[in-house]
Amino acid sequence: MTGTPWQQDASSLVDAFRAGERSPLEELDATLAAIEASDLNCWSHLDFERARQAAATADLTLPFGGVPTGIKELEAVEGWPDTQASLVFQDRIATESCHHVQRLFERGGVVPVGMTTASEFGGLNVSITKLNGVTHSPWQHGRTVGGSSGGSAAAVSGGHVSLACGGDGGGSIRIPAGYTGLLGMKGTFGRISRGPNAYARPNTVVLGNLSRSVRDSARYFDVCAGTDTWDPTSLPASGSYERGLGTQDLAGRRVTIVPGLGGVRLDPGVEDQLRAEAEAMIADTGMVLVERPVTPPNLAAQWMVGNLSTLLAELGPHWPACADELTDEVATGVFIAQAMYNLHTAAVAEKLRVAAQREMAAAFDDVDFIIAATNPGPAFPATATTSNSESDLIDLVQASKAAKYAGRGALFATRVASAFAPKLPNLILDYASSKFPDMVNMGGLTIISNIYGNPAVSIPAGTVDGLPVGMQVLGKHHQDELLFDVALSVERNRPWPLVAPPVTAAAITA
Repeated sequence: MTGTPWQQDASSLVDAFRAGERSPLEELDATLAAIEASDLNCWSHLDFERARQAAATADLTLPFGGVPTGIKELEAVEGWPDTQASLVFQDRIATESCHHVQRLFERGGVVPVGMTTASEFGGLNVSITKLNGVTHSPWQHGRTVGGSSGGSAAAVSGGHVSLACGGDGGGSIRIPAGYTGLLGMKGTFGRISRGPNAYARPNTVVLGNLSRSVRDSARYFDVCAGTDTWDPTSLPASGSYERGLGTQDLAGRRVTIVPGLGGVRLDPGVEDQLRAEAEAMIADTGMVLVERPVTPPNLAAQWMVGNLSTLLAELGPHWPACADELTDEVATGVFIAQAMYNLHTAAVAEKLRVAAQREMAAAFDDVDFIIAATNPGPAFPATATTSNSESDLIDLVQASKAAKYAGRGALFATRVASAFAPKLPNLILDYASSKFPDMVNMGGLTIISNIYGNPAVSIPAGTVDGLPVGMQVLGKHHQDELLFDVALSVERNRPWPLVAPPVTAAAITA
């Protein structure tokens, strides 16, 4: 019996299984014991019976054969809860599995432990829902792990499992990876299938995983990437990412450092830490640092209101009666979208999208990589809904029931008024963005790569105030393998902790 779950990467666990040093059943027992003893609250559903059956029959010849794995609760698994992290669907059971997860099971050979917590419908970059409560950071209890793949990040960095699924529609892999000291790779849009339900909007979602090592992430892409008839945007598999690790020539490639990409304001200490890590990586690889400003518009507000159309499709006849069952911020977001989104708003959003694409395309004509922070700062309090909730407009609106319903009434009035003044919603969104920048700061650093569709990776970049920060490296479309090698150079020269270090009682109460 092995007392502690594997604390290295998943690939080395497979090697240990094949060498007879550990068994999948022993590892699963250790995993379940660690979950039972944990106060991270990062699992929303556990399936002991299915996990034990998979561990007992694990095919160790497969890439992740026998590895206990967490499935993000926004990914459907047949027979498991299909809640979307929402009270609205707390009793719904999935009738089919998403194709991404099917490939992980069938091609990868993982042992599915259960579902990791996520933000409701993936709509917020935080780790708190009405359904599951608060998920905590293994680095410091009481700090967020971000979202929407927050539970996966906590489970991997907290030492429960060495592998877990993630999804990234606006930063939801990279943001929690940055907050928890993990590697978070968002591939080129279409790299991993979104089937069988591949919405045409928002056309920004990329699936993947939270990992402790570069080779784990590369192996994961080898298992899950490739075309799928159920997702017309899916791309052909481009070969073996894992086998190709370390073969890319990075010397002489041009790179620019833009810490607050998109005009995002960073917390004290983040830019200095980022520049130090970036300059060390550039020296290690022989890249060439150039001064090249990159100033895409921040589309966060327009992106948010436009993309809530798929949420309305999901809620269907439950809306608006279910509003009080939703996380207040999600419900408010839907009300805002209904009030603000019209043909004029869509036109402005598309114009901004084209402007952003032109800016990114012009930049990548001049450089191979853009380096930015992953998050504005280290992890904020786990119970907060934004990184600066004291000044956030939505928190002010939600401060009381009276204010909440008054706010909804005002939004309804705006919806009526916009029928006569269609430019009004954009004026309000622009004003709110300028007066309450924190509304668009969270995710502002990461969303641009979802809009443009290029690959981007968050690489552990040390700590600020004792908490992890991420260095985000953006690359050109279809050059995912280059980003894996950039991350590999950091991993080899400045290895990061594979799991969160033990937290002292003083740190917990700080």
